[in-house]
Amino acid sequence: MGAFGAYQNEIYQGGLEEVRPELPTDLTRLESLAEQRMPGEAFGYVAGSAGSEATARANRAAFERWRIVPRMLRDVSTTDLSTTVLGTAMPAPVALAPIGVLGIVHPDGESAVARAAGSFGLPMVVSTAASTSLEEIAVAGGDAPRWFQLYWPKDPDLALSFLQRAAAAGYQALVLTVDTYTMGWRPRDLDNAFLPFLRAVGNQNYFSDPVFQGLVGGPIGEDNRLAAILHWAATFGNPSLTWDDLGFLRDNWRGPIALKGILHPDDARRAADAGMDGVIVSNHGGRQVDGAVAALDALPAIAEAVGDRLELLFDSGVRTGADVVKALALGARTVLLGRPYAYGLGLGGEAGVRHVLRCVLAELELTLALSGVTRPAELGPELLVAA
Repeated sequence: MGAFGAYQNEIYQGGLEEVRPELPTDLTRLESLAEQRMPGEAFGYVAGSAGSEATARANRAAFERWRIVPRMLRDVSTTDLSTTVLGTAMPAPVALAPIGVLGIVHPDGESAVARAAGSFGLPMVVSTAASTSLEEIAVAGGDAPRWFQLYWPKDPDLALSFLQRAAAAGYQALVLTVDTYTMGWRPRDLDNAFLPFLRAVGNQNYFSDPVFQGLVGGPIGEDNRLAAILHWAATFGNPSLTWDDLGFLRDNWRGPIALKGILHPDDARRAADAGMDGVIVSNHGGRQVDGAVAALDALPAIAEAVGDRLELLFDSGVRTGADVVKALALGARTVLLGRPYAYGLGLGGEAGVRHVLRCVLAELELTLALSGVTRPAELGPELLVAA
């Protein structure tokens, strides 16, 4: 058993002393627990998806349609989960997906997540919509790898400023989200009339930006907060972007670039043609388009189309270590974990995030070994059958 899988031994030994985990080790149970304990508006924002939430349900159903076929009598006495993705050495093929406004989930917000991810050496993808500035999050994460997720604003000078700040703060890769030039129809938030940005939560990368401050008359305070919020609303998202605009990123970002929100093979091909380094197969966890294709259903065709030209990353619907195995087997190089760590944050702060990560990594390592696999690179579609 490897270092990650040994977490179960630690738990069992704690049971001898009547010390049991404070949070479930079946991470699919976190959502219902979070619904009981988290403030309603915060829970609704994290858990909610677009429309009838059919896409979110489809994401989970897609994982259920695949079954792992373990192979026996293979030497799995030594396992190694390490990999390199977007130029970043990682101890396991797991990164933390960008989730904005984590300050509504827990007072320590993104900083707690950065510390938890950093303790494992896992990359945290920091959202433009964070409730803490990207510089503060970088300090909290220490030497751990970190990537910056860009919501491309309408103002090109502001977009350039975000890129320059991220580079100066040591972010190693850039993730451009291409599916959110405006927010989807999200009934849970609409029913609560809750958009945290209008309450000055999630705008912190804007409010701390010198270009943005120059547009609203200086540092953000009580006297210009409303103007800053209104200007944020006017500049967030850029529906006029096209493939031709990706040259701007290549000219102004020296590290690897991945496009997040790709679901069609032709779009993946265009990303490769545009000189991108990777794509993240994702439907934003179901938060943008109701009735969209499940991300896992889209993955095999994209892997077949561009698997030799781009690094493929994956998110949407991932809840367990076994889910990670399935996504890797279908062509992903690494998986981005989203809602489970947000629930862990809401339920237990930094310790809750650490628990979630330990569970995912332990189950991933154990599932690989029990399936006759010692390294992620050995995974392929032959390990799976359709249910």
